[in-house]
Amino acid sequence: MILIDGKTTAKKVFDKIKTETENLEKKPAIAVIIVGNDPASKIYVNRKHKKAKEVGINSLVIEFDENISQEELESKINELNNDDSINAILVQLPLPKHLNTYRIIEKILPIKDVDGFHPENAGKINIGIEAYAAPCTPLGVMTLLDEYKINPEGKHAVIIGRSNIVSKPLASMLLSKNATVTICHSKTQNLKEIASTADILVVATGKANIVTSDYVKQGAVVIDVGISRDKDGKIHGDVDFDNVAEKTSYITPVPGGVGAMTIAMLMQNTLRLYKIQRGQK
Repeated sequence: MILIDGKTTAKKVFDKIKTETENLEKKPAIAVIIVGNDPASKIYVNRKHKKAKEVGINSLVIEFDENISQEELESKINELNNDDSINAILVQLPLPKHLNTYRIIEKILPIKDVDGFHPENAGKINIGIEAYAAPCTPLGVMTLLDEYKINPEGKHAVIIGRSNIVSKPLASMLLSKNATVTICHSKTQNLKEIASTADILVVATGKANIVTSDYVKQGAVVIDVGISRDKDGKIHGDVDFDNVAEKTSYITPVPGGVGAMTIAMLMQNTLRLYKIQRGQK
């Protein structure tokens, strides 16, 4: 069993970005919008802001009260769209329920959509052509597979979870690498049997330890995207690591696996959008 080390891989990405930005007269810039006081969102935004500064990317955090109207938020996005000093725009999700998330995402210019959620970018990923940016978590998974020379071609990849943020774009990315992809979810019958046929098993449900050793084929690659905390504050992945690890050829830990890659991909996407906007790609 080989542990897939997301922290070390992320550091390589950060170091590469820092080397590039050190030689730039004008630095790339990301604007992050956060609405309300969700503690997890605040922690995540603060981490993004701190890491951006470390790698030479200007970061602007814009905070709004949770009662902001749809019109006010859309107006701010339009302002950022028209601001040439901002290369990347991110709206921290989830948004309060009175806001239409999809309309907000659609307002961001595709060429500034650092999360890769705009329908234009999502559509390009779905049909296997290059988008301005791809969603950070699935991009992190693909980067880890590449780093560890795990070739999806011809392999059966099973994804447990069907979110628009992780599972669906990841399925498209794996298909573009010639994997055979099965998406499973809460309504899937015979989930355990299907999962146990996977050469590459990706779990993205947010339910602690849902995948036990009988879900896993001997020698499978297991990628654990989920993260949750129990009542004692202990962090868990979706995979029962202690019981599953010995059956795998490669496995990601939680923490220190896929999660470590997400902010790295966000910074990589910001630099990428900066280059595209300046005609440097």
